[in-house]
Amino acid sequence: MALKKKPVTGMKDILPKEMAIRDYVIGLIKETYGTFGFSSIETPCVEHIESLSSKQGGENEKLIFKILKRGEKLKLDTAKCEADLVDSGLRYDLTVPLSRYYANNANELNAPFKALQMGNVWRAERPQRGRFRQFMQCDIDILGEPSILAEIELILATTTLLGRLDFKNFTIRINNRKMLKAMATYCGFEQDQHDNVFIILDKMDKIGMDGVEAELLEAGYAKDAVDKCIELFQTVTNDIAGVRYLKDTLGDALEAGAAEDLETIITMVEDVKTADFKMSFDPTLVRGMGYYTGPIFEVYMDEFGGAVGGGGRYDEMIGKFTGNDTCAVGFSVGFERIVTLLLERDFEVPTASKKKAYLIDKKASPELMKEVLMKAKEEREAGYKISINIMKKNKKFQKELLTKDGYEDIQEFFAN
Repeated sequence: MALKKKPVTGMKDILPKEMAIRDYVIGLIKETYGTFGFSSIETPCVEHIESLSSKQGGENEKLIFKILKRGEKLKLDTAKCEADLVDSGLRYDLTVPLSRYYANNANELNAPFKALQMGNVWRAERPQRGRFRQFMQCDIDILGEPSILAEIELILATTTLLGRLDFKNFTIRINNRKMLKAMATYCGFEQDQHDNVFIILDKMDKIGMDGVEAELLEAGYAKDAVDKCIELFQTVTNDIAGVRYLKDTLGDALEAGAAEDLETIITMVEDVKTADFKMSFDPTLVRGMGYYTGPIFEVYMDEFGGAVGGGGRYDEMIGKFTGNDTCAVGFSVGFERIVTLLLERDFEVPTASKKKAYLIDKKASPELMKEVLMKAKEEREAGYKISINIMKKNKKFQKELLTKDGYEDIQEFFAN
């Protein structure tokens, strides 16, 4: 039986044109984030299953690719539950691994520490446009900084990157988990109901206000609480006035400083931004991860029809490893979605080096081949990109392919 030539579902082969774009974007990411003081790090793709399933990753914990124990540790005949078979898994994001990394290496790192991490992650979910089961993530995080300077810098760094990739008119949607909790308390939801209420609220942009109301009632929540919640969302506006309205309305239910922090982040970013985008307060923004504790944000692009990045503050996760909470905030760019948009634009990677192709007659002597190789060496030293190929029978088609691949100058060398 012939082997299967197609990749496993949710995985993909990457052709040279896309690979060139990916390499370019990776280079631009490192260059841009480097100017903001972020240092590159790397963590393993495999983590302890206890870390991955610590109830911090929200719905993503249902999508873990789990790894069986190996060798003598794998005892299939006596196993009674999954824990007897599994001891590790492929990471589903980069935040949990970063938290473990920092807990293990904090004594050797600057404080605060500004980390840049890029790498593949894996989720066993349904593939769709811009979403795969294996995909590249790109995160920047600031660890050990309690002030909102961290949020401001992350938003500015990420939007500067997107601006350099010629993305315009996108929106940074921002909220605060403390604001969400205060709203839920004010409306009359019990504290142990908050997480489930937030999951339903997070569907607002997909099912609308009526859909959210129906799901809350269907879930069995008190009608008075649901009515008060819907009225609150219908009244609040998506700007600083909305932040101030909730501060006044929620009163003591809202933690002191939460509204002021949001207002400062929004106004400060708007004042010093370099890219073309807008800040928008979105009281319905939840972010699915369970580890967020403060401001949360997403990059929304009409061009994609959804979010292409997001993040927030997670001050309690590192403490799960060390016993002592460490201030932390991060922003992840949807690398695959950005690449998808660039491919759909027919984006061309800018290059300072001209590409030349040398076609050598297949009957060429060793002397002619050496002459061409020496010429190519000199051209490369002068900054050109040189591809040497044996001339094919269908030379016209060969030239067309080379031209399509960006080779502007095609030279032919024939045997004497």
